This record gives sequence, structure tokens and C-alpha cells, in this order.
Amino acid sequence: MKTKDAIVENWLPRYTNTPLAEFGEYILLTNFGNYVEKFARRFDVPVRGLDWPMQTATYSDSGLSIINFGMGSASAATVMDLLLAIKPKGVLFLGKCGGVKRSTEIGHFILPIAAIRGEGTSNDYLPPEVPAMPSFKLHKFVSSKIVEAEMDYRTGVIYTTNRRVWEHDERFKKRLGSLRVIGVDMETATVFAVGVANQIPRGALLLVSDTPMTPEGVKTERSDRVVTERYIDLHLDIGIQAMTEIGVKGEPIKHFTY
Repeated sequence: MKTKDAIVENWLPRYTNTPLAEFGEYILLTNFGNYVEKFARRFDVPVRGLDWPMQTATYSDSGLSIINFGMGSASAATVMDLLLAIKPKGVLFLGKCGGVKRSTEIGHFILPIAAIRGEGTSNDYLPPEVPAMPSFKLHKFVSSKIVEAEMDYRTGVIYTTNRRVWEHDERFKKRLGSLRVIGVDMETATVFAVGVANQIPRGALLLVSDTPMTPEGVKTERSDRVVTERYIDLHLDIGIQAMTEIGVKGEPIKHFTY
């Protein structure tokens, strides 16, 4: 266990209860167990790791796996490190975010052009000056799937923070406004930055689940249930279509080393 490769090859099955050989070449990441359950029901495949830190399901016919890695930037960095064990051809994060701008409403999709690294975790991987960015060709293909579904989407910059409870903090909200970001979450910048560090093609399709800049827009159990009922099937559909077709129809995704 002297090398990173040796560690992640041992730890990915240890975290997921899934043998390396069972993972697909393309990966969907999520924070939510119901995404994995819906994926598994759709393809009639088992969910692995129910009592483990991360849950997975794989549709081997299309070479696609989904992983629920948990919440927060530390978990996002962990899963992006562990995925080095299988060196995926593409990773798409299906996450939720808070809409910051008034034009961003619940149910909108966001394809981030970049993310601000306010979480701190990614500083262990890259200097602070390195931007957290997705793989353009992956996002280009995902955008085409959104258009095919006759849905609109937004682009912009996401702010990623380690703070889970900040909605009461007017100073923090004022800073978000000054940064001109379109949304706020806890994982996107980490997924992008660690993907850059590990040379993993990566992207994020975010669903606006709340509008926390106003007290009325803060997420509650009831409001989150409504978002789940109305939007997550489409969110998952677009992710599945994009990551099952990109290997055949998409442009090759290459990571250039410096």
C-alpha cells in the first residue's frame, strides 16, 4: 500500500462493496440514495453497498454506473480519488444547488462553466489560483441532451462552500451576490478540481432545488419533497442518456497533461 493506485484499488471496493470489474466506463455521481434506487429499478439491477459508505448500481449493457458518495466536499474529493482505480472515461455529477440569481428558479438546470473553490478541500490538490472547470466536450454533449428533451438550462459559475447552514447569514449572502455566481452548493468545485488533478473527465448537471437568498426560498422537508416528485426523474434521465451515448456519439474527451 505504498502508492495511490494500490490504495484506491483496495479502497473503492471497501467503500462501495462493488468489485472493480463491475464498474462501468462512465460514472454518474449523486448525493442521494433515491437516484441510485431509481437507476436500479429502471435497469432491473441490484443496489450494492446498502450498509456501506457509498451505494452503487451498474447497468453493464451500457457500461454505466451510478454512485451515491454522500454529501460535502470531503466526500466529493474521496470519490474522485477512488475513481482512479477504474480510470473512467467520463464522470457526471447530478447534484442539487441553491439558486442565487433572481432569474434562476426551482426546477432549472445549470451546466456550470466553472466553480469557485470556497470549500478549501481542493487546496490539498491544486494551488488556489487554478480554476475548477469541467471538461468542455462532456458538457457540450450533455447540453445537447437537454435540448433534445426540449428543456432550457442556465450556465454560469457555482460557488462551492463547506458551510451547510448559512442561510441566516446576511454577510455571507451579500458576498455571494458580489461574486456574481448563479448558484451555491457543496461539491461541484471539488469534483472539478480533483478531476483536474487526477486527469478524470468530469462535468456537473445541477438541479436548482431552492432559492435560499430569501427566507421564503430556504429548503424545507416539504419543498424538497416537491422538487423530488417533479424534477429528479428528468434530471436522472438526461444524465443516463448523456453518459450512455457520449462514448458512441460524442467527441473524444482528452485530458492534456502539462
